[in-house]
Amino acid sequence: MKEITKGEMDVILTLIKSPEIIYNANNLSKVIGITSMGTWKILKKLEQEELVKSKKIGKAIIYRINIEDSYTSKYVSLILARESQHTNPKIKRWITEIKKIKNGEVIILFGSILSKENPNDIDVLLITDQKRFAKLQQEIKEINEINIKKIHPMYQTYEDIIKNIKKKDKPILNAIKGIIIRGEEKFLNIYNESRKE
Repeated sequence: MKEITKGEMDVILTLIKSPEIIYNANNLSKVIGITSMGTWKILKKLEQEELVKSKKIGKAIIYRINIEDSYTSKYVSLILARESQHTNPKIKRWITEIKKIKNGEVIILFGSILSKENPNDIDVLLITDQKRFAKLQQEIKEINEINIKKIHPMYQTYEDIIKNIKKKDKPILNAIKGIIIRGEEKFLNIYNESRKE
């Protein structure tokens, strides 16, 4: 694949971070802010490169990430990692701080830190297993002791996050739209599992 454009990156990020929504070129164009025809062209290019799959439902053609393909998984993981690398310095400071957490398999920064100049706290979704949960809580406690702004953690297990995405739990759906700090490939597995019937 050639250099990815901003439009292509926006399409991929929107599809991967919104597993609860069925997108066609028209409704996707409204989210990413370009014309339906422009979105359709991007989707066709991504489909040609086997990064997305299409499916016809009635008259509409819907799209999703082709997560079963190993190249696509690696490519989308790279795009998710790139998003965290190319963010503003205020957010990068927190990404650096949160990367110190060792017991979270998937870590997502979300909420007001991404949109407000001076947020009250730092919202973080942490996906881990039961065995590491106590250690993870301790890590958060230690980080909160040395920072003025406190991390407001949202804890989930792998099974819980999939179940909550499937039942369209609003706080979880909001959280997964944030910046993935760790666990891009695991996040793709969550996306894939949450799309299954």
